[in-house]
Amino acid sequence: MQVRVTNIPDVLIICPQKHGDHRGFFSETYNFSKMQKAGIRNSFVQDNQSLSGKAYTLRGLHYQAPPYAQDKLVRVVKGSILDVAVDIRRGSPYFGQHVAEIISAKK
Repeated sequence: MQVRVTNIPDVLIICPQKHGDHRGFFSETYNFSKMQKAGIRNSFVQDNQSLSGKAYTLRGLHYQAPPYAQDKLVRVVKGSILDVAVDIRRGSPYFGQHVAEIISAKK
C-alpha cells in the first residue's frame, strides 16, 4: 500500500498493491494494521457502493458537521472518476483550497 499526501494534508491518496497473473489480480483494499502503520488512525464505520450508469454523472457534495463527521474512503471498481475535496473548515490553514484526483480502476 502506498499513501500519498495531497496539498491538503488530511486528504490522502491510498493506492493498494495489485498482484496479477493470467487469471486476473488480487488486491487487499483495506487492512487496519497497515492503515495504522501509515498514520491513518480513522475508523471507517460504513462501506457503500454506487453505480453511475452514464458518463459525466455528478454525485452529491458530502459534508457532515461534528458530531456526525465521517471520513471517506473512495474506491473505483470500473471506469474512472474525478474526486474533488474542498476544505471548508473555518480556521483551517487550508480553508477554501481543494484537491482533485482522477481515480480509476486501472490505477
